[in-house]
Amino acid sequence: MQRKYFSIITLLTCILLIGCKSKYVITNTESSEITQLSADVGYLASDELEGREIGTEGETLAAKYVAKRMKAIGLKPMGEEGYMQHFDIHLKSNPHADAPAPDDPVISGKNVIGYLDNGADKTICIGAHYDHLGYGKEGSLYIGEPAIHNGADDNASGVGAMLLLAERLSKRELQYNYMFIGFSGEEKGLWGSKHFVNNSTIPLPQIDAMINLDMVGRLRPDERISIHGNGTSPVWGDLISKADNGFTYSFSPSGIGPSDHTSFYLVNIPVLFFFTGQHKDYHKPSDDVININYQGIQKISNLIEGVVLQLDKIDDIPFKKTKDESAETPNFKVTLGVMPDYMFTGKGMRIDAVREERPAHQADMMAGDVVIKMGDLEIFDMMSYMKALAEFEPGATITVTVKRGDDEIEKKVTFESKK
Repeated sequence: MQRKYFSIITLLTCILLIGCKSKYVITNTESSEITQLSADVGYLASDELEGREIGTEGETLAAKYVAKRMKAIGLKPMGEEGYMQHFDIHLKSNPHADAPAPDDPVISGKNVIGYLDNGADKTICIGAHYDHLGYGKEGSLYIGEPAIHNGADDNASGVGAMLLLAERLSKRELQYNYMFIGFSGEEKGLWGSKHFVNNSTIPLPQIDAMINLDMVGRLRPDERISIHGNGTSPVWGDLISKADNGFTYSFSPSGIGPSDHTSFYLVNIPVLFFFTGQHKDYHKPSDDVININYQGIQKISNLIEGVVLQLDKIDDIPFKKTKDESAETPNFKVTLGVMPDYMFTGKGMRIDAVREERPAHQADMMAGDVVIKMGDLEIFDMMSYMKALAEFEPGATITVTVKRGDDEIEKKVTFESKK
């Protein structure tokens, strides 16, 4: 959208969200929170920031905004320059070189760090990455001319939830300190969180746990939420159960995943990662504020606050190694051209979105179809789906059986190379 329309659309979004009929009774406090969430997500996902790609002016504007909000909440600056922790990534032009050459490009980024100091010797970290894809030159799933990727769900939504939690926790008496971090460079490979754990602004052993919020803006009508890392400490299961407020859960115990909690897990810190699932707008310009479920973000924040309040009663949060599920991922050369529903718990692989002009689209497969067979291979879940893909070569034509409603339908699919 054009910049001059931003404030008007944000205001209308707030009015619609607050005034619409809902199964929730909205209090004045909740209404105020939704208004602030809309402002936070709306600004971070506005065209003015041009997609918040690390190393750009848009990233700098986003970082300054997060720092300003942290200051208004009353968080203590805990970067190396106020709230900012700067870092440089020296890229290798030659991928076969052992190290970057002196004239290879350098990308500069910044983490934004605020601290709720309760005088304790232990700290809980709550983080969310604020960077995104800029104009989509790298990492985009969009086919077309370069366009601003506003990243409203990915991950303005997580930053909005983090700031909401900071506001709430700043008003409570708690036994832990709380560190809130807006990471940059997540989209490039967890650059900011890797830098932080290697250059923590408090002694790393004082960080007892890390909670990560990434893409929490699309809570669906069935209120299913994905929680990763619940196997990284034996305390998590009980705390989530006590904090539960009606969600349907999809759990993944591993501490390894495609977001910033991984950097903390790899230095033996227990983690939890909250996520409402991928969708057809993932890494596309269409991931915009019009699709954000603000009441959903608020409800997820309620859950996380409940976990935190239970956690605050515990003196020890033991760390537990988990199975590295990513190490088992098969290496496959072909693609079906779909976005899987990673929160689907039934038999098969449910399709969340179909990419245009890719094999599934050409075979008239649809979002909502559940792949149950590929050739002679039965599909039970995501892992069996990926293992099946590894069995085929580009150009191979097979029969894919999908379940659509109560019907089983066979589709002829010709695979193309994974891109």
